[in-house]
Amino acid sequence: MAIFTIILAVLTTAANALPGNSSYKDYVNLFLGTENGGNMFPGVSQPFSMVKLGPDVENGKTDAYSGYLPSGQVWGFSMMHESGTGGAPKYGVVSQMPVVGNLSNPLVDLGQNRSVNDTAAVGYYKSSLVSGVDVELAATDHAGFYQYSFPGNDSSSIVVDVSHVLPSFRGLGWGQGYAGGSLSISDNGSSYQGHGIYNNGWNYSPNWTIYFCGHFDQAPISTKTFTGNGSTLYRYDNSRSTNGTYRQGGVFHFEQERVTSRVGISSISAAQACSSLHDEMPVGTTVDHLVSQTQSRWDEQVFGRVTTTETNTTVLTQLYSYMYGMMLIPSNRTNENALWKSSEPHYDDIFTNWDLSRCSTALMQVLQPTAYEEQIRSLIDIWRHEGWLPDARSSDYTGRTQGGSNADNVLADAYVKGVRGGVDWTDGFAAMQTDAEVVPPNNFDPVANDSSTKEGRGALPDWKQYGYITPRFSRAVSRGVEYAVNDFSLYQVASGLDLASDASRYLNRSRNWRNHWNPAQKSFNSSGFLVPRYANSSFEYPYDPTQCDGCYWSDPYYEDTPWSYSFNAQHDIYRLISLSGGREAFIERLETFFTPGLYPGNAAYGSTLFNPGNEPAFNTPYLFNFVGRQDLSVKYSRHAALAFYNAGRGGIPGNSDAGAMQTWILWNMIGLYPMTGQTTFLIGSPWFKHLCISLGEGKSLTITSTGGNKDDAYFVQSLKVNGQSWGKAWVTWNDVFANGGTLDFVLGAEPVFWANGTLPPSPASGDTLTGYT
Repeated sequence: MAIFTIILAVLTTAANALPGNSSYKDYVNLFLGTENGGNMFPGVSQPFSMVKLGPDVENGKTDAYSGYLPSGQVWGFSMMHESGTGGAPKYGVVSQMPVVGNLSNPLVDLGQNRSVNDTAAVGYYKSSLVSGVDVELAATDHAGFYQYSFPGNDSSSIVVDVSHVLPSFRGLGWGQGYAGGSLSISDNGSSYQGHGIYNNGWNYSPNWTIYFCGHFDQAPISTKTFTGNGSTLYRYDNSRSTNGTYRQGGVFHFEQERVTSRVGISSISAAQACSSLHDEMPVGTTVDHLVSQTQSRWDEQVFGRVTTTETNTTVLTQLYSYMYGMMLIPSNRTNENALWKSSEPHYDDIFTNWDLSRCSTALMQVLQPTAYEEQIRSLIDIWRHEGWLPDARSSDYTGRTQGGSNADNVLADAYVKGVRGGVDWTDGFAAMQTDAEVVPPNNFDPVANDSSTKEGRGALPDWKQYGYITPRFSRAVSRGVEYAVNDFSLYQVASGLDLASDASRYLNRSRNWRNHWNPAQKSFNSSGFLVPRYANSSFEYPYDPTQCDGCYWSDPYYEDTPWSYSFNAQHDIYRLISLSGGREAFIERLETFFTPGLYPGNAAYGSTLFNPGNEPAFNTPYLFNFVGRQDLSVKYSRHAALAFYNAGRGGIPGNSDAGAMQTWILWNMIGLYPMTGQTTFLIGSPWFKHLCISLGEGKSLTITSTGGNKDDAYFVQSLKVNGQSWGKAWVTWNDVFANGGTLDFVLGAEPVFWANGTLPPSPASGDTLTGYT
């Protein structure tokens, strides 16, 4: 017994070790994903915090979705940003901008180039401007810290721009607007308070307000407020802006070479912003203290939950940088809900459940079970007060819905995996039923005016009448397959709540994706694809399965091709296999999907039909598990992971989409992949010799591998689950997560057909299709 205890202690110490004297922060690259379209926010943030303080950069042509661009002029450092989103920029509000000298006209363009590349670490950000000013940033949940170092040969000014917002150059009417506000300066000039009212952006939000409370720790020699027009600075698409280029703010003039500023924000009031500033960042706070505090919090709440014996710095950088990137948003706005009084948690900045429901929320439950339950409760509380579950949300306004009502999938995934706690599942199911039964009012979106893009299922009339969606509705096919998955989610929750009639109805509706299947449609030796269908039941439609025209809001397929969407009925895989011609035909179809050179339009990804930069293809590499070819799941998922992800600035293949890309690669590194709305996890191949995931409440999942490596010897030779030999290419939540567990892999360079046990479940396929044919 004593010997076992000693061995266990040694293994635990090894699992928690990092190379040398390094710490987690040494393996977080905040610029990972800031290029190659990743749109990541590299500024300072706590996990899920309201404040995300960083630079705003403009080059006159490219949208800076997170505020940051690698090149261009810095024109402010603002308190609120999104991370990894697409569509159009959001926020960039409550800004300061340093200027050398006594500024006479704050309405001119104050943008400056940087003299060297910005630097960043967990909790810290620095920009050096060509004017000689260094700007260092740190933050807490509701407050930001600015430290300015000015050149010593002149006085200096700091402009507080209440009207500052991130611009959009896309010409789609998604630019943000400033609708007015206020700024008042204290008698001694060191403090200021006020508010700004903003509108529009990607979700077309009406006016919303943020309050601020700022303090300079050095006394200015003069101050002034300003209002006016500054058309040079504001070159954004303001087609929905209330006041166009109206500008408002204040100028603070200093003689000191070092100036520090502390700013609190709130959605409730300036008084609450001041209270947060006092509590989180009192007088005497330093950058070093805040950075240390932030790093400790990330270590405790995030990084320390996953430990490994890995010593490869590139792999460690990927692991912890991806974990960091997936936990910047949503933003925890609990106690900052200006819309209604509630004792429930409140989260904002959901971008979007269309992206996150596929594999992100499943990993959020594993790594952040407390925050995850809060996020579920928040979704349901939004429904209680606004009538709909949000598919996306920012500035406390719901929108936009890209396809299905995919918050349904998020709730179902939580329910089947045992999330209870403070969740009212009676209300949860009622919220899901609103999506499934009530047609949302049309918001007449200019890019898709046929039905609501704000909430719910806009194409529900066709879905309920025909069992499919006709081309009179935009995104008809992608909505059709997503509505089917949404209805399966209702089936799962209804079954658990013993609502037999509801369960039967929604299970049957979940099979209606089949009504979009045209067996006569052919492409690359494969027959049968999901295609648009008219009200007269005909499939006549001029679509090549490799094409989706613009692949955007007004098209039948959204952000991916018919080839990709034809794999998306994840709850009904065995019916999909049967419709595809059986096991061998399905294997051929899947391998064709990953074959290089077939689709020149996808040159960035080897001209394959597979697009790793968009979420509809996330699950596709793992579908080989359903036809007894787990080795091919490993082959193609590992190729995607190694070819399209890395530890550099372009380290994710496209928009992060609020961490969706990060969670896909993290599941690949772990060696599992979740089937959303089910308890099933498909088995891949881990990257690590030893990885331990803390599951809370003293539970953990430990994953080991021997005999292989992540680069070229990654095929599973054998597997033990909780010490027992395992012959299935899948595990369940109860096997390894509910109470913890172990996965012990033996890996090698050549495929071995080890998974000869029961195939993964396909719940909607029926008793007659319990496996491939």
